[in-house]
Amino acid sequence: QVHFVESGGGLVQPGGSLRLSCAASGEFLDYRNIGWFRQAPGKEREVVSCIGHIGSITNYAESVKGRFTISKDNAKNTVYLQMNSLKPEDTAVYYCAAVVFAGQRLCVPVYDSWGQGTQVTVSP
Repeated sequence: QVHFVESGGGLVQPGGSLRLSCAASGEFLDYRNIGWFRQAPGKEREVVSCIGHIGSITNYAESVKGRFTISKDNAKNTVYLQMNSLKPEDTAVYYCAAVVFAGQRLCVPVYDSWGQGTQVTVSP
């Protein structure tokens, strides 16, 4: 089973940027679709963005379209999430996971297990 380690989170002011990384181990990502998810305090985990195994197919939650960009570097076995124009409502713990595409739900996790995630806090 593939395992992920998320990193790159931190405290940033509104309007700022962060780049999250999702490093995989246990298997190569060449044949894996990957999704970024987030969970804010008191809320359910939600999908943010998904990318196909080649990297040519991407989708985004409406709340982050035009601000976030997902990318995949199979040579480094890593997926990235570039987050620009951050808003306080983006504050959450961000996770990555192996996924399958799921139509209007964008994508859903293949496994019911999660890594530690990385905390993103957007505050003045």
